[in-house]
Amino acid sequence: MSDVEIGRGKTGRRAYSLSEIGIVPARRTRDPEEVSIAWQIDAYRFELPLMACPMDSVVSPATAIQIGRLGGLGVLDLEGLWTRYENPEPLLAEVTELDEQAATRRLQAMYAEPISEDLIGRRIEEIARAGVTTAASLSPQRTARYAKTVVDAGVDIFVIRGTTVSAEHVSGRAEPLNLKQFIYELDVPVVVGGCATYTAALHLMRTGAAGVLVGFGGGSGHTTVAVLGVAVPMATAIADVAAARRDYLDESGGRYVHVIADGSMTSSGDIAKALAIGADAVMVGSPLARAAQAPGRGYHWGSEANHTELPRGARVRVGTIGTLEQILHGPSTVPDGSMNLMGALRRTMATAGYSDLKEFQRVEVVVADSGSPGGRR
Repeated sequence: MSDVEIGRGKTGRRAYSLSEIGIVPARRTRDPEEVSIAWQIDAYRFELPLMACPMDSVVSPATAIQIGRLGGLGVLDLEGLWTRYENPEPLLAEVTELDEQAATRRLQAMYAEPISEDLIGRRIEEIARAGVTTAASLSPQRTARYAKTVVDAGVDIFVIRGTTVSAEHVSGRAEPLNLKQFIYELDVPVVVGGCATYTAALHLMRTGAAGVLVGFGGGSGHTTVAVLGVAVPMATAIADVAAARRDYLDESGGRYVHVIADGSMTSSGDIAKALAIGADAVMVGSPLARAAQAPGRGYHWGSEANHTELPRGARVRVGTIGTLEQILHGPSTVPDGSMNLMGALRRTMATAGYSDLKEFQRVEVVVADSGSPGGRR
């Protein structure tokens, strides 16, 4: 791809967001009921290619269980309120009452409470006892400290998630996490990210990760672009990381690493486009934060919102539109792609003529004019 001249001293690639991509229907169509959207990572099979984002406004132990029973995978944030407080419900309720000026400061104070290793174990065990696949997330900075507690509690899938995670973090203050050694010594599959470039993804794949999260700074309520200036539009990021997956498959002699799109997906159409471009599954937050059962009660925020020194997120009101089952499986009562996310994905694949997700990754896509109905919204 040729670079675009920004000025005489700088060039850059043209990158594309999901809103600029369109899926092209094929000559053959299918019955949506005959389309499979099942996804398997390591030994774990899911009826939906969907992970719920590890955010306190989205995933509690209760919603992780519900999402698991509906066919997806809920990921619990082990640095959130559920591992800092015995009963975080009053605090979750308080978040909805805060005015805009006070929200960030109060969130910082709430998350200043120390993490309890006992609560980490109890929350994971609560989800595991329900009989669903158990997934939990830590930041790279806290992974080594709490990993044994997490594994001993019975987690099935370990997620290491940060705004940007690299396989070669350099620090003069502390010994950084050696991802390759850590993953090698762990007995459970690891999903790690985010990343947004071919090179970063390839390095993460070489650590032995089962999956790589794609994206940073693009989710609802994130202000990473404004605060840090860091951004890679999601469509281009997914395509670049999918290319790394293909090349690593050859390099490793057949080891397949799953690409999971994380962020910038607020509608069913966005999810379909992320998978069409090359993702194996998606990690979503704000669409599920609008569920009646969501802990955020119509509000949504991520861990970036409570950073003690440099917040890069905000608490946003997303409202409540229906139950988790309605949002994932329908029926929908609105025409904006916010409900029946998985039913819409099946219909997209059926319209394009594909019967499963791996085939669907070969679908033709086009770049839409950003001013057209298929362009930016």
